[in-house]
Amino acid sequence: MVDQRVTRPGPTPPPRKLHLIYRLHITPGLRATLAERELDELPDGGHEIGTVEWVDYRKTGALPLFPPVGPALAALDHPRAAVGDAALDAVTDENYTWV
Repeated sequence: MVDQRVTRPGPTPPPRKLHLIYRLHITPGLRATLAERELDELPDGGHEIGTVEWVDYRKTGALPLFPPVGPALAALDHPRAAVGDAALDAVTDENYTWV
């Protein structure tokens, strides 16, 4: 869980969002049936195409993920490790800058 209070680029006032993040173990067989791209709708009705990339959790620490969950994932002992306190540090203008 991540509490977000960060200013985003553009004229929109800073929103406050609560991100609920789920960790799943997906087998290679199931992964082969899942989408490999996503379509984000643009204001003009078109779509921006994004690529879905599956990454080993141990390699997420240095990735520019948002919310910034990479270091917490990379620190797990194994993919099914128990997590005691799932609350991550709040994302604010003091500790996060949009890329």
